[in-house]
Formats: sequence, structure tokens, C-alpha cells
Amino acid sequence: MKHGISICSFASIRICIAIFEILPMEDRCHARFDATQRTYDYFLHTYKDPFLSTVSSLYLQKNFNLDKMRQATRLLLRYNDYRAFCKTPNDYEHTICNVTVSELFADSSGDRIRFRISANRFLGRMIRIIMGKLIDVGTGELSVDEFESYLITKITPPLIDPAHPQGLFLSKVVYPYLDLPPRTAFSAITQNRVDTSWQEV
Repeated sequence: MKHGISICSFASIRICIAIFEILPMEDRCHARFDATQRTYDYFLHTYKDPFLSTVSSLYLQKNFNLDKMRQATRLLLRYNDYRAFCKTPNDYEHTICNVTVSELFADSSGDRIRFRISANRFLGRMIRIIMGKLIDVGTGELSVDEFESYLITKITPPLIDPAHPQGLFLSKVVYPYLDLPPRTAFSAITQNRVDTSWQEV
């Protein structure tokens, strides 16, 4: 603190931006509020690899129950009130999110897992909270029925433990006037693998 101003070091933060195309837009277009769909991918790995540390979360847990995780993942498509998966639900006018995609992928060994979700909107930390609960399902700490009970009752879990922030990526944003296909080659580079290594669970 110097002269009442907090000084922080951002030396460890890296921001990478890739511009693929520039399109002329009308003055009133809004990057956030005009979006009709957002897609996020969350990556985790179960073994130590320094090359994955900035693009995937490390969970030293072997033998995730991928079938149970898949069952829980598909439940997300049946409900639209995600109050239970928000740390501060009262901060929002409503907690309705229309999830249209909820998929789980893994590599052939099951050592790398990828969760993809698309919706018209998301609540604060919603994806990381969901991923934290999916991890609990995969380790047997939470049953699929218990996972669904949060969606049914809309009651916030007594313990909210969001998944680590590393590994969460905004993959795609759709607008009424713009729906560009994702650059799969680019995403493959960031994951240090070709996209064909992922298999839907």
C-alpha cells in the first residue's frame, strides 16, 4: 500500500488473445448482452504434467467413474433453474439458465476429462460449482440421485467447493447476427493434442 493505493504484481498473469476476423458492426451491438448462447469447456487431468498446468486442472484421482459422471452431466439438460449451483443466487433477478449442450469427453486412458456446456446465460461460478459436484460424483462422494436432488429442490449445497479455475475456457459465443464455427485446430494446440483424442463418454 503506497499513498492509499494498493499496488499488485501481475507478472504471473498471462493473457493470450487471437484475432481471427474483424467485422463491422452497428453502434448499439453489445458483446455481452447481445449473446444468445455461450459455450464453455472445462479440462482436467489426473497426472502431473507441467505442460498442462495452465490449460487444465490437476486432480490426483485415479479411476473416475465416468459412467456416473456422464449420467449426472445429462441431467443438466432436464432442468433450467440453477439456483443450487450458484454461490450468491440472491444477487440475480432469476436463476433460470437454458442449457442446450452438456457433454462429457475423456481420452482413451480416462486420465484426461473434458466437460462442455452451452447455455443462454450462466450464473457466478456456476460451471466450476457444477464441475466440482461432477468430480464428487466421479469419486463416489456424491451419488447421481444426490446430484439431481440439488436441481429438483433448488437448495444450495451446504458445502460449495468450486473446481479449480485452471482449465475453464470460454469456447464460443453466438450472436443473432454472428455464429462462427470454432477453430478446432487452435483449440487442439492449446490442449497439446489433436481434437480426435477426445471420445464422448
